[in-house]
Amino acid sequence: MNAVLALENGVWYEGRAVGAEGSTRGEVVFNTSMTGYQEVLTDPSYAGQIVTMTCPQIGNYGVTADDTESGRPQVAGFIMRDASPIASNWRADATLQSYLAEHGIVAIAGVDTRALTRLLRSAGVMRGVIATGAAEPEALVEEARAAPAMEGSDLVRGVTCAEPGEWEPPRGAQSDAFGVTPLQRAGRPLRIAAYDLGMKRNILRRFAEHGCRVTVFPADTPAATLIATKPDGVFLSNGPGDPAPLDYVIANARELVGSGLPIFGICLGHQVLGLAMGARTYKLKFGHRGANHPVKNLATGQVEITSQNHGFAIEPDSVPEDVEVTHINLYDQTIEGLRHRSRPVFCVQYHPEASPGPHDADYLFSEFVRAMERPAGA
Repeated sequence: MNAVLALENGVWYEGRAVGAEGSTRGEVVFNTSMTGYQEVLTDPSYAGQIVTMTCPQIGNYGVTADDTESGRPQVAGFIMRDASPIASNWRADATLQSYLAEHGIVAIAGVDTRALTRLLRSAGVMRGVIATGAAEPEALVEEARAAPAMEGSDLVRGVTCAEPGEWEPPRGAQSDAFGVTPLQRAGRPLRIAAYDLGMKRNILRRFAEHGCRVTVFPADTPAATLIATKPDGVFLSNGPGDPAPLDYVIANARELVGSGLPIFGICLGHQVLGLAMGARTYKLKFGHRGANHPVKNLATGQVEITSQNHGFAIEPDSVPEDVEVTHINLYDQTIEGLRHRSRPVFCVQYHPEASPGPHDADYLFSEFVRAMERPAGA
């Protein structure tokens, strides 16, 4: 079946449908990861976005339930140059194309993704529509222009959990591949209260492998509820969309910063903490999405190769005096990490849990464990 991708600037591409029939709209972005397409598909941070994979062939190793980052695909749509019709991997449960169709994801293949990526880099990410079957490109362009903008949209409410619950590692889960020795001087597993803003499962896996028990809370849970559980620390997860309209999350984060509890944030959690501590955010032209972004640790001078997925960043001139910048992106010098100067609060814009991606930044989980083990006021 034929398919068309139309962008709000009037450009459109013809291809073939490789997922569900119908149409979908969202912000068209690109990801430069060579592998990990299933993790990308199921990452809640991609809610509301149509993802372009720059790697020319996608789907060659199929999909497996063990590699999902949430219970279902979260992307609004999917764009590929060449969609493999077969799965050449003994772990595969299904082909990518059958997986997309089963879960209702509209996808298009046969697109010149190199040309599309160059367009998005020069013009910036933009709204788009994918439609299968007999579609009029001009009408789809108008539909793309009418789609909601990412700025100002609260997408967290659509991906957060419905009620609190303690996360349990699946039975038969593999042991820690990173050689972590959990610090448990308290004589018990450390307890983390985590805000689910669209959390990836591998974050929960990393905490479990560091000897922590995690209770996950919906994004709109009052901070006082988390504090009342007397956790050893609080975590703010990754998630989709613009952080600025999340006033209810920001207010809770501000209260938690004042509580004295150790706090760690990743991606959207980093942006929310930045806003809670007095900084501002802005939208990047085309964002950072991939598994090979170099980030410099300003304290050590070391460069970490990192996994990233975000379209917003902290405004450098807005960082208050009681907050220091700890990491910067070597591609464009954007802020990649913050730390409060007097409180046990730190956060990073990138994804130390990877999945997909390198493990250079996994030490941040150990830092959070050490912060929770440290006596109050030390």
